Amino acid sequence: MRYDRITDAIGNTPLVRIDPQVHRLPEVELYAKLELLNPFGSVKDRAAWHMARPHLDAAVEQGSQLVELSSGNTAKALAVIAGMHGLSFKSVTNRMRIPEIKELLLLLGAEIEELPGQSECLDPTATDDPLTLFHRALADSGTAYLHTDQYFNEHNTEAHTTGTGPEIVKDLDGHVPDWFIACVGTAGSSTGVARVLRHHDPTVRVVGLVAAKSDFVPGIRTIDEAHEVGLFDPQTYDVLESVTSDQAIDGMLTLNRRCGILAGPTGGAAYFGAMRHLREQDARGTAVFIVCDRVESYLGYVRQRRPELLGRLRRRHSLADLTETELRAAPAISVTEAQRWIADGRPLVVDVRSPYAFAALHIAGSVNIVDEVFGELLHGGLPFSHSRPVLLACPVGEQSARYAALLTRMGHPDVRSLDGGIVAWRDAGAPLVRE
Repeated sequence: MRYDRITDAIGNTPLVRIDPQVHRLPEVELYAKLELLNPFGSVKDRAAWHMARPHLDAAVEQGSQLVELSSGNTAKALAVIAGMHGLSFKSVTNRMRIPEIKELLLLLGAEIEELPGQSECLDPTATDDPLTLFHRALADSGTAYLHTDQYFNEHNTEAHTTGTGPEIVKDLDGHVPDWFIACVGTAGSSTGVARVLRHHDPTVRVVGLVAAKSDFVPGIRTIDEAHEVGLFDPQTYDVLESVTSDQAIDGMLTLNRRCGILAGPTGGAAYFGAMRHLREQDARGTAVFIVCDRVESYLGYVRQRRPELLGRLRRRHSLADLTETELRAAPAISVTEAQRWIADGRPLVVDVRSPYAFAALHIAGSVNIVDEVFGELLHGGLPFSHSRPVLLACPVGEQSARYAALLTRMGHPDVRSLDGGIVAWRDAGAPLVRE
């Protein structure tokens, strides 16, 4: 197959049947849409090209810089596209959580700007959040940037109404699957494919997968984060279900080892979520899920969560070992209670958000230990004196609750999580300071 340009190779990815001996659902034909085989390595190649292409000639003429609020595959694809057209690319984010992606972006010549956002994702309602302010400035006409705006740009969805969705129908010989299962990130692929499938058959059932609260699965947002995305519409999905990082890795391993599909954890989450839902529904018929990208960029992510898979010993005192009972019992206090406690009990306040979020606004007197570093500290035992009470804070109170549960298990007598996190503290009008 011959192409004049590498971008001509975007799309027309294979639809591969999963061996029934692997999935063991006797009444289901399960297919994987292999978006990892796009030329830049992910499903985001389609959206990046579809969003940027109409404006590239003008951007080249004006010498504009291509900009996107992205720390992952969209940024990677746009960095390649920008370089092909002699343009520079800037990735703006609150936090780069996958080191391999950050290094690859730098290798591709990208500029990375990590702004001190108050939370881990863009919140359009936070009018004083630097990340939100930057996003609004990019939306103004007359800027020197070509802003693709993946969270609100309908061209993101259109890439899949004109490409991914029709390809699935074509490869199923004109039939529509009974089930479509997709992870929810920007919601572009799930929304676009769902529109096409429902146009052909309104009875198709669409399952959206989000990350479990307080957990991190690359490329997938939690349900709270999803509601901040302009393209997200809960009516797109018949049901929204959550997956954990451990479940995503389990699904990834099955695809890697049993199916020969070198999927990353996002594809693993899609497979795990598909299998769980189809089993629970005693499903019959055809189902399709999307494999978003490749495993190689996530070895550090796997090393941190499942070190035994890479020949390393599993560490003591890990969040992954917490039980549901321990998580439900995690000690938490409200903003009002926390203010009184800080005034009277003088606890050590530990903020586990990114340094950029901490620099933007934080509780006076708190210390910043970013969550990954905090997790590393706990592997060696309690980092605090038993005599000093500890108040933990994170963006919305989910990650801090997990750490509170873990510290309680480790024997700390008085550790609590700030319920609702820094967002709840801000919304209550409690004082915050800026570096």
